[in-house]
Amino acid sequence: MTAPSPRPAAAEPAAEPTLDAALDSAQVPGPTRPEPAETGIAHPWAAPPAEGQAIEVAEGVLWMRLPLPMRLDHVNVYALRDADGWTVVDTGFDSTRSRAVWAALKDGPLAGAPIRRVLATHQHPDHIGLAGWFMEEGAELLTSRTAWLMARMLALDVQERPTPAQVAYWRRAGMPAEMLDRKAAERPWNTADVVHPLPLGYTRLRDGDRLRLGGRDWRVWTGNGHAAEHLTLWSEDDDLVIAGDQLLPGISPNLGVYATEPGANPVAEWLESCDRFAALAEDRHLVLPGHKLPYTGLPARLVQLAENHRTALDRLAASLAERPRTAADCFDLLYRRRIGEGEYGLALAEAIAHVNALAAAGRIRVVGETGTGGLIWGAPADR
Repeated sequence: MTAPSPRPAAAEPAAEPTLDAALDSAQVPGPTRPEPAETGIAHPWAAPPAEGQAIEVAEGVLWMRLPLPMRLDHVNVYALRDADGWTVVDTGFDSTRSRAVWAALKDGPLAGAPIRRVLATHQHPDHIGLAGWFMEEGAELLTSRTAWLMARMLALDVQERPTPAQVAYWRRAGMPAEMLDRKAAERPWNTADVVHPLPLGYTRLRDGDRLRLGGRDWRVWTGNGHAAEHLTLWSEDDDLVIAGDQLLPGISPNLGVYATEPGANPVAEWLESCDRFAALAEDRHLVLPGHKLPYTGLPARLVQLAENHRTALDRLAASLAERPRTAADCFDLLYRRRIGEGEYGLALAEAIAHVNALAAAGRIRVVGETGTGGLIWGAPADR
């Protein structure tokens, strides 16, 4: 563990030229698109903690990293010290390597003190994957009702082949027939592959709740879009904001529509959340994100996060008015390069999300179908 130190500003790293959440074939919902170089953003630490080590970002608050077996190769986790032990925020996947890293963290930076509580910011496997494991060791789980229900439901839903609903979702989106046939015959990735079983019972956190952790009073504010009822924690005693994937630097969180809720409109929910958080954000806030480096400059970052998607919506609407297409044919309008099969699922989910947002706003409509049942989107009838 490194001691607290002055936070010299680090130069903003160049934006990555690829889809940052090119997760492997598992296609776990996660952060996706890199963006142009940020302005107004500063990173107090130029490098993350090494595996099995920690950086103390504020008194009693440790920043650690867990490995992920994918392009976005890490998740940030945090530990808050209390008199009775630690509260851990997010956990990483359930994997042999993750457990080994946690063993090193427990013996090292956490100094053998017990982990009393696990707070999961949202239900995605890289954030809640080991919550059940910690619970078996006696920890209490704190999370939103949506996160607990979704994580538990998905972990129990183990399939050897994609369900008919999943195949229909791919078909309506315009997935190429050859890929569709191949994926329909393969074992899908299951949440249970990387999420430890969640026992019954948890402590619910709601929007507006107050709780005391790590010697601080925190206010809970929830966001939507990347994950429903995503928790963020705002310290009332200093400048810390624990943000999960809701307020990331450098990459835009994946806003995806999946077969579980094919009519969802996460882009609209995301933009509404950005507007709400903008009323809270100040330049003094030190944001502790779920991926990448902690940063300051949250007001500017929220503008960037919202404009990233508003610009994409305008570009997509204009193009579909000129040339109708399926969601799967919109990749060149949303991403900067060709999408490979390993990242196809996430890219498709985000393309559908942007199509759904335009449809809900009356800016596009279904104008036909492909020969294989893909929905073709174009300009509204009154254009």
